[in-house]
Amino acid sequence: MKPTLAFALLALGVAAPALAQSAGDWTVGVGFGLVSPKDDNGLLAGAATTIDENTRPTLTVEYFPWDNIGVELLAATPFKHTATIAGVGTATTKHLPPTLSLVYHIPTAGKLTPFVGAGINYTAFFSEKSALGVVKMDDSVGLAVKAGVDFALSDKGALRTEVRWMDIDTDVSLGGAAIGTAEIDPIVVGVSYVMKF
Repeated sequence: MKPTLAFALLALGVAAPALAQSAGDWTVGVGFGLVSPKDDNGLLAGAATTIDENTRPTLTVEYFPWDNIGVELLAATPFKHTATIAGVGTATTKHLPPTLSLVYHIPTAGKLTPFVGAGINYTAFFSEKSALGVVKMDDSVGLAVKAGVDFALSDKGALRTEVRWMDIDTDVSLGGAAIGTAEIDPIVVGVSYVMKF
């Protein structure tokens, strides 16, 4: 292979799109998240409880104080879930799960940039409804971890896929009386388009 051709191919490889993150950068991601609670959600009113999954639009904003290390805030439109208490009845609730994470984006020379992160989730429950009576679910604070990968479409945009786990437990009352703790602890699968500014 002629040296000039070799250098040309090398230059093309180096110039391949990559979503590199430098100190001072911002990214915004818009997509969808599937919140899938774990299978066993604990006992409410002494009966086994299951909580269904739900998908909603999501938004992430991330600032990079250092190269490849960002502080990310996850937001979403309200998720809605139905809790089924075996032999007793059902209740529905909406929630917002804002999550603040410290994220390390692993630098690579290609289009794929994996990342891992950890932080704190705050889940606010509201609009609880049930034919059984007045239901109240307490807000939750817990650990959140994440991992995923960005596929660069250009030097300013990427397609992101990620998986999160969140520690979400809520004390539940019915008619003012405590009936137990719902252990939600969901896996959250997300797909989004990320833009760098």
